[in-house]
Amino acid sequence: MATLLPGRALPEGPLVPAEAFGRSGPVVVEIGSGHGAAAIAYAAAHPEADVVAVDVHVPGIARMLAAADAAGVANLWVHPGDALPLLTERVAPGSLAAVHLFFPDPWPKTKHAKRRFVQQHTLSLVASRLAPGGVLLVATDIDAYAQHCREQLAAFGGFDVVEGERPAWRPDDGFEAKGLRHGRSVSEFRCTLRG
Repeated sequence: MATLLPGRALPEGPLVPAEAFGRSGPVVVEIGSGHGAAAIAYAAAHPEADVVAVDVHVPGIARMLAAADAAGVANLWVHPGDALPLLTERVAPGSLAAVHLFFPDPWPKTKHAKRRFVQQHTLSLVASRLAPGGVLLVATDIDAYAQHCREQLAAFGGFDVVEGERPAWRPDDGFEAKGLRHGRSVSEFRCTLRG
C-alpha cells in the first residue's frame, strides 16, 4: 500500500480525467473490485479506458496493487473506500462509460435486503453518472440476488437490459469460480442506459 498506492490513487476532489489520468478517454468504475482480477483484466483488454477500482477491503486492495504492478497495466486506478460517496460527491454526471458490479455481497437475509447495492436510489445514481449509452454490468452467482436485480431494474426502467452475456475479458476466478464449484450458475446483466 505504501509503495504502490500513491501512484494509482485518485487525486483529491472532483474526478477530472485529464488531471487524474493525464488523458480524456472512457472512464469505467468497478464497485467492489476485491483483489482486482476483473478490473486488471478489463484494463489490459481496454488500454484506451481508465479503470477506477473501488473497494473497502484493504488486504484485497494490496493484492490488487501488486497484481496490477506485475501485469504492467498503467490504466488501473484504485480508490480505497465506499463507492457511493465517490459517485455522489466526486464523479460528474454523465462522465462514465461503464460501471461494473461483479459478485456483490448478496445480503441473503430478508431483513438485510435493503443493504444490497442494486436498489432504486443506487440505480438512479449510477444512471446519472453514466454517459448516454453507458453500460452497467452486473454478475451474481446467487439466484435470489439475480431475481432481486431483475425486479429492481424493471422497476427503475431507465436501462435496456440483456441477460446472459458474459464478458469475454473477465477471468473466472474468485467468487465466480467458487460459485461454479458449488454448482451455482452465474447470472449476467448488461444494462445500457437509454439515451
